[in-house]
Amino acid sequence: MNQGRIWTVVNPGVGLPLFLGSVAVIAILVHYAVLSNTAWFPKYWNGATAAAPVAAPAAPAAPAKK
Repeated sequence: MNQGRIWTVVNPGVGLPLFLGSVAVIAILVHYAVLSNTAWFPKYWNGATAAAPVAAPAAPAAPAKK
């Protein structure tokens, strides 16, 4: 393990819960940021369907030359 000596300084009974707790807090903050800064994500969670953009009609093809 590359950083194995960290456990000589920090007790694993303290270090691991702090590390995993910080990962959980960061994940919650990222989810909060996505939910509060987008309009589509709450609608997605509620099951609302997005309106598909209407495509412009295709231009008619030129007649073939004989």
